[in-house]
Amino acid sequence: MASAAEQLARNLNFSTFAKAKVLQQRILFTVLALLVYRLGTYIPVPGIDPDAYAQSFENASQGIAGMFDVFAGGAVQRMAIFALNLIPYITASIVVQVVSSASPRLEALKKEGESGRRKLNQYTRYLAVLFCTVQAYGIARGLEGSQGVVLNPGIFFQVSTVITLVGGTMFLMWLGEQITSRGVGNGISLIIFAGIVANLPGTVVETLELTRQGSIPAIWGFGIPLLAIIVIAVIVFFERAQRRLLIQYPKRQVGNKMFQGDTSHLPLKLNTAGVIPVIFGSSLLLLPATIASFAAQGDAPQWLQVTAAVLGRGQPLYILLFAALIIFFAFFYTSIVFNPTDTADNLKRSGGFIPGIRPGERTAQYIDFVLTRITVIGALYLTVVALIPELIHSQLNVSQFIGGTSLLIMVTVTLDTVSQIQSHLIAQQYEGLVKRSRLGGRRNK
Repeated sequence: MASAAEQLARNLNFSTFAKAKVLQQRILFTVLALLVYRLGTYIPVPGIDPDAYAQSFENASQGIAGMFDVFAGGAVQRMAIFALNLIPYITASIVVQVVSSASPRLEALKKEGESGRRKLNQYTRYLAVLFCTVQAYGIARGLEGSQGVVLNPGIFFQVSTVITLVGGTMFLMWLGEQITSRGVGNGISLIIFAGIVANLPGTVVETLELTRQGSIPAIWGFGIPLLAIIVIAVIVFFERAQRRLLIQYPKRQVGNKMFQGDTSHLPLKLNTAGVIPVIFGSSLLLLPATIASFAAQGDAPQWLQVTAAVLGRGQPLYILLFAALIIFFAFFYTSIVFNPTDTADNLKRSGGFIPGIRPGERTAQYIDFVLTRITVIGALYLTVVALIPELIHSQLNVSQFIGGTSLLIMVTVTLDTVSQIQSHLIAQQYEGLVKRSRLGGRRNK
């Protein structure tokens, strides 16, 4: 039998949305915030010759810079103030989460509730500023090494570029937090989502033009859209897939009446980590590879040029590292967001148990065993979906090809945002039912 929430979800319609004024304001705020972000991707960093930089980027767009540009919404192509996007912040989040799992002091902060979470967020911001400063300085030096790109090279250009790029990333961090608290969906994910979607028209036009010129076989002109549809279907299937563990509750006696024990399910998502492993893996690879690729354009040491070539998009080492990072973060992030011991303790306190499994430690071990098995499938699914565009890119040399990684981010962010909108609408219906029941009770009196 469907639950009350599921019955309400089935009855959602446009009239319900029209009555949800608070939800409409949240959606409007989210749209306006994303428009501000898109405007910032067209404001260039001062002191750069646009034509010379466009030529320099064209030479590097087939490599890591082209992939970075997909996540930055075209800001790298224009060297805008948001060129670094949120990559330094995501990298800092990775480091803080990894360190907090190994540090007892940071682990204790995570258990302090809201105050501990604020301190960890503060540490993340400080680390993001450090990463952003280092990356911005590397880009400034790389731009100076490119012939004719910088109008007046020197310390003033380096300082202004670092301040501009760091300020742009800090603003996006603040904007993402505002979207999360005042809008709909996760602000950081939506900003990355908006950047990817903004590149879709250009990618489609580029693919069609390359097909017309014969640079890409005609079969790929039809095969890429078909592959994208298949990948979207696979993503939706795996993101909705669950392993449900049967939970039983014992019979209860209230007064002279005996109530039958209830049954429910503990849903374990096949991909508990969501899109986080792909974003984290991409961020860790983009941070050193971008600096190396920009610096290698000028008078760079031999080892830096070799690093840029080895970590280039489509290279075997890049693909192997990308796959390894996705699998690692799939297990790592799952262990952070889902604790089998806490779940088993909560079941034991509420009187629930898994049939055939003793409550307590045995239940925790069983849940961990099941979660590990399904995470293996989820990690492999993420790896295959993320590597599809890399393999195709290495064969076709499409500079701004949007494939599995981008589609994964777009689909998962869309599903999450739609789910939050649906939750707001269900809450709106609940409030309406409560008000009507109260009015009905007063009339009966």
